[in-house]
Amino acid sequence: MKNKLILVFSLLCFVTMFSQESKQNFTLQEAIDYALEHNRTSKNASRDIEAAKKQKWETIATGLPQIDGTISYVNNVERQFPAIDFDGDGAIDISAKQNITPTVTLNQLLFDGSYLVGLQSAKVFLEISKNAKEKTDLETRKATINAYGNVLLAEESIKILQRNITVLEKNLNEITKIYENGLEEEESVEQLQITLSGLKSNLSNTTRLKDLSYQMLNIILGLDINNPTILTDTLKTLAVENMKLNLLDTDNNVENTIDYKIANNNKVSKELLVKLEQSRALPTLNGFLTASYIGNNSKFRFLDNSQFWAGTAAFGLNLDIPIFGSGLKSARTQRAKIDLQKAEDDLTETEQKLKLQIASAKSDFKFAIEDYENKQQNLNLAERIEQKNQTKFFEGIASSFELRQAQTQLYSSQQEFLQAMLDVINKKADLETVLNTINN
Repeated sequence: MKNKLILVFSLLCFVTMFSQESKQNFTLQEAIDYALEHNRTSKNASRDIEAAKKQKWETIATGLPQIDGTISYVNNVERQFPAIDFDGDGAIDISAKQNITPTVTLNQLLFDGSYLVGLQSAKVFLEISKNAKEKTDLETRKATINAYGNVLLAEESIKILQRNITVLEKNLNEITKIYENGLEEEESVEQLQITLSGLKSNLSNTTRLKDLSYQMLNIILGLDINNPTILTDTLKTLAVENMKLNLLDTDNNVENTIDYKIANNNKVSKELLVKLEQSRALPTLNGFLTASYIGNNSKFRFLDNSQFWAGTAAFGLNLDIPIFGSGLKSARTQRAKIDLQKAEDDLTETEQKLKLQIASAKSDFKFAIEDYENKQQNLNLAERIEQKNQTKFFEGIASSFELRQAQTQLYSSQQEFLQAMLDVINKKADLETVLNTINN
């Protein structure tokens, strides 16, 4: 019995330790760093870079020496004419029953215009993969900030709702006693009951939203959806830290943005496609060197040391010259040039849109800061108004309807202020993303 108790106690300790170890605490910056390393989309973008590196080497390798080996075995079951020994030494027999010919061939590309373009394309493809990774990381960073902020918003909303419910329940108890003593109308009790019911409903909904917000954050972080994640930053602290107006003075050079880089990559790739189609009109030159041994025998004795082998070797060149293609190459080249013109226009369009997007993001960020200050003042006013109406109500000066109006205004101001703090954080993240300027 004692041993069983020790075993049960040990298992409980192990489960407790395991559950504690599985909890992960994150500041916002720690969450961003973790997501950039473990987010599944970001990891796949890193794999795309590695794949592009392999593809680059694959392209290079096509122009390097290629060595192939073959072994040909023939068994002449039915021979057209008898075996002939020209030298009388039994070395080479024409139409011998057993024949083996091992051959080694070396092929070398000497000139191919498309190969040179392919080398350039491989480099551009690698650059495209790197830019795609950078774009993914920027989006992952922004998504992490948004998800982190949504969790904090839900947490703060729950605290405020719980505090409001506690105060309102106290007021309801007091006004109920006053009503039972005949000193207050029943409507006053009902007004507070309506307000309390609305608060409790909001609390239930916000609690569910909080759980969903944690799950969304876990997915972005690359964690299990139900991982017990703990956030150590507060909404107000992050809002104050992110109110840095120096970001508004950042240069609006769109060439530093990732979207411009991606659009430019597209243009460069279309330029290479034009070069590729033009290169198809050039001749290609390949060299080869081949060596083989021929062994004949009436029986399969090729592994014996006495087997005679006759060696052969040859080298040569293959020159492929395009002469006439019925306009096929010209049509392909013209189509590639049309695609290039489209890519150039897309780059110009992207540049113009980015200028507007940057200006809009700066305006939104500046407004978010101004709105934060305004909502903070409104909250202070709403708190004083609600407090005054509560005092007047219990003194019999204000009606229950007026008190409910003041309370509703307070609750709305509280949520607006929380949203204003979140907007500061998110709008700064939006501006950093479009500028590709990360200021920690």
